[in-house]
Amino acid sequence: MAVKILTVEIAQAANIEIIQVAEKYRQAVFDHVIAIRAGRRSGSACTKTRGEVAGSNAKPWRQKGTGRARAGEKRSPIWRGGGVVFGPKPRDYSIKVNRKVIKAALRRAFSERVNHGDVLIVDSFVVPEGKTKHFIELLKSVTPETKTLVLASRFDEATLRAGRNIGSVRLMRALDANTEDLLRSRKIIITADALPQLAARMAIKK
Repeated sequence: MAVKILTVEIAQAANIEIIQVAEKYRQAVFDHVIAIRAGRRSGSACTKTRGEVAGSNAKPWRQKGTGRARAGEKRSPIWRGGGVVFGPKPRDYSIKVNRKVIKAALRRAFSERVNHGDVLIVDSFVVPEGKTKHFIELLKSVTPETKTLVLASRFDEATLRAGRNIGSVRLMRALDANTEDLLRSRKIIITADALPQLAARMAIKK
């Protein structure tokens, strides 16, 4: 299998702008990754207030004469089994990030990986037998790194079946990869047919 490192020159020939200014779009990367992680939160945590906890409205004891502190109801937050003060309620944690920021973040993240020589180009990435051991052999022929992201325009069922048992390797379409995906793996393998799709996603409209 022919394997070559994606250089700045090759990337520019494929109409991909490689950012080489140190601080450019770094804030966009931060904002997009935070938004991605926030979007994964279910926001389903829920507690009951004193008005929602089951219990009687009767006073536990009379107001005066017992020597104990006055108490109005058993559902008070200071009592065991009472309500929770300012507890969590179901909510949406998602953060809105506009499309220009997302595109800038994607371009910056990809540029970082290219500048460090972490992006490899292959003609194709197919395991027709659908066997995990053949998938591992194919991966080792490309890179010794195990924590790898493989991008292609599409994967057949056999290749997906062969790679699903390897937790450190992710198979994704180039149309689906986001900023966090590009940053979390040690090596990125891109098939030749997926490079134009990735370039189109990062293209700057003039």
